[in-house]
Amino acid sequence: MFEGVEALVSEHAELEQRLADPSVHSDPGLAKRLGRRYAELSAIVKAYADWRQTGDDRAAALELAADDPAFAAEAAELEARQAALMDRLRMMLLPRDPNDDRDVILEIKAGEGGAESALFAGDLLRMYLRFAEQSGWSTQVLDAEESDLGGYKDVSVAVKARGTPEPGMAPYARLKYEGGVHRVQRVPVTESQGRIHTSAAGVLVLPEAEDEAEVEINPNDLRIDVFRSSGPGGQSVNTTDSAVRITHLPTGIVVSCQNEKSQLQNKEQAMRILRARLLAAAQEEAEREASDARRSQVRTVDRSERVRTYNFPENRISDHRTGYKAYNLNDVIDGDLGPVVQSLVDADAEAALAATAEGDGP
Repeated sequence: MFEGVEALVSEHAELEQRLADPSVHSDPGLAKRLGRRYAELSAIVKAYADWRQTGDDRAAALELAADDPAFAAEAAELEARQAALMDRLRMMLLPRDPNDDRDVILEIKAGEGGAESALFAGDLLRMYLRFAEQSGWSTQVLDAEESDLGGYKDVSVAVKARGTPEPGMAPYARLKYEGGVHRVQRVPVTESQGRIHTSAAGVLVLPEAEDEAEVEINPNDLRIDVFRSSGPGGQSVNTTDSAVRITHLPTGIVVSCQNEKSQLQNKEQAMRILRARLLAAAQEEAEREASDARRSQVRTVDRSERVRTYNFPENRISDHRTGYKAYNLNDVIDGDLGPVVQSLVDADAEAALAATAEGDGP
């Protein structure tokens, strides 16, 4: 059992030597990739060592139990612990999403429901910003189009880990399940009769390109337009043409940014979003047969394609993919998203384990 782990133990030792070489750190990109892999393998190596040690301890306890029955109880406890460690190690050895160590660009778009949908998009933004803060990540609003009554018609946010996160704890690994249509049920501020309305907002989670070289963009493939930034209701918030719209001609992808005061800054932010979208498109094309997670991120904000419902009158949140349900919606909107995310992580892992078991069958 776990014969392949020995190769990972050897790789871990080699990485430790490489990371001790100062020349490696002259290339920040290489050092970052090696550091991530080292952190991933460190967790596996420790779990494997614990599993083996517990097995040795159990064997010793069984041997001693032949002379002293008191050791039988200890052997039983060690057997249970070894079984738990085995399950944990199996989980860690499951095939990983290659994007799990990446930072993300999160896009939230208002959909059906007009002004109420935009207000809900603002609530989702607050939820993700607070969840990111609780997770120790940094955030940056790259672009935002506010609505007349508050909230957002469209907003893009970069979410970045600080340092090297533990395996499975980077922004993409935790937030990738948020992609899809989120439905809200509540009495809108514009409703005078107190009736509950249903509206929706869409969320798209893109793995961020780690550097410009990862996604090659031919400048000749871009059409760059500049225009004057405007706020809610068309009120001018800038007296110069600082807003930038970039069209990637081969794919038709259009990105615009107007948050920054200078045209150069807005162009840099727009290129950042464009690289993330192109990276996601390239990965989806290259791995179409294994792109269930990408396909689940619904691109049309249709209430019938919902992944989660936020029912404010009942203070209830329901995830329709896992059946998760809780009555602490106010806390979730304030950033307590961890249990919801964990239910999706667990369901994904269980499905992967089941698939692995089927593959190992007769």
